[in-house]
Amino acid sequence: MDPISVFAGRDFPVIRIPESQRNFKSESIERAIKEFRKNVKNEELAWLFENCFPNTLDTTVTYAQVNGKPDTYVITGDIDAMWLRDSSAQVWPYIAFANEDADLKNLIAGVINRQTRYILKDAYANAFYQDPNKQGEWSSDLTDMKAGVHERKWEIDSLCYPIRLAYNYWKITRDTEPFDADWKNAVQLILNVFKDQQQKGGKGAYKFQRKTAVGTDTRALQGYGYPVNPVGLICSAFRPSDDATVFSFLIPSNFFAVVSLNQAAEMVETLTGDKALAKDLKALGKEVKDALDQFATVNHPKYGKIYAFEIDGFGSHLLMDDANVPSLLSLPYLNAVDVEDGVYQNTRKFVLSTDNPFYFAGKAGAGIGGPHVGIDMIWPMAITMQGLTSTSHKEIKSCIKTLASTHAGTGFMHETFHKDDPRNFTRPWFAWANTLFGEFLWKTYKETPNLLD
Repeated sequence: MDPISVFAGRDFPVIRIPESQRNFKSESIERAIKEFRKNVKNEELAWLFENCFPNTLDTTVTYAQVNGKPDTYVITGDIDAMWLRDSSAQVWPYIAFANEDADLKNLIAGVINRQTRYILKDAYANAFYQDPNKQGEWSSDLTDMKAGVHERKWEIDSLCYPIRLAYNYWKITRDTEPFDADWKNAVQLILNVFKDQQQKGGKGAYKFQRKTAVGTDTRALQGYGYPVNPVGLICSAFRPSDDATVFSFLIPSNFFAVVSLNQAAEMVETLTGDKALAKDLKALGKEVKDALDQFATVNHPKYGKIYAFEIDGFGSHLLMDDANVPSLLSLPYLNAVDVEDGVYQNTRKFVLSTDNPFYFAGKAGAGIGGPHVGIDMIWPMAITMQGLTSTSHKEIKSCIKTLASTHAGTGFMHETFHKDDPRNFTRPWFAWANTLFGEFLWKTYKETPNLLD
């Protein structure tokens, strides 16, 4: 059946993978789906929620016990590799259900355990294979590639997301089992990498080049990128989109690092009693925060003081926002700034306007995109994040309406869709976008259910 015909006919067939073929079943998530379907009268939204919210569990997780401990491998969807970022974000909304579902709790603990092993394997890598000996498609990249590493693009957020997941898992479940000596060693390694990438003593340990025609897939100047003035911020060679930064001080990711460093410090001090490590984590968090306060903003002639997207510490800055998270738009979602913060609100107005070179508006919808897929391609993830960070009921409802009208009858979110034609989309199986949209719908249902009518 043609998906557009289904959509046009307002028919919502069962398209979720059959129960017998699902990778993992959570009773608590099934109850949430039933509750949503029962109480939300908009049939299409109920259908989308049932398809999208469990998509990570249905299709992307491989759960087992390894050496008596939970172990969970999570692919992104149509790419058979586990990103530290994506895997954290994919299971993030399930933490709220963990205390009522022991199996789901163990699955999330398994993600934390596997991420710990990956960080200890290579803290500069962003994505890994389940097979520790696999040599993948990027094994010829000019960097210190190891077997079992899918891609070695250094991104600050790749080390922040596992901390975010671990911290909130601990806070909600009070389970301390995943936080053993290996986990503490991974935290120490994260601190070491962050300090190295402040580049106070030179270029740092990391460099990366790829033989490619895609400019955003490699780094300039022998793989080290353009120089920075070491002002206390942390360099990120790549963005959460996996695209190379222009100026290495990526502001949204540095905000995320401040949150993560303080969360890690609290965990280390409470769970291990290592006050020295906790002190070092907090000290770096303060140093980065002070540098953000001093260097992260610029005065825009139209919007006033706003956050730059990237800077180099010499005075150069890049004004834009990207769809992937962390983004400037997502800062309140990551607990990095208050949603009412004046600079954030100014920045929000900028990034949700055509003054942002990667904000696209067309017949099908409007939203933030990025260089990764190209011009005029809007990311549903960015529209979802716009709704998750909005305090306006009108805006939240508009975001939901746009997302419900641009899935091209497939019943799932995609990586991107063309601003004028949602049938022109990329990545039909992108679990992070699906789960994030489910998180948005569930939050709206719990807080303002009338917006779903």
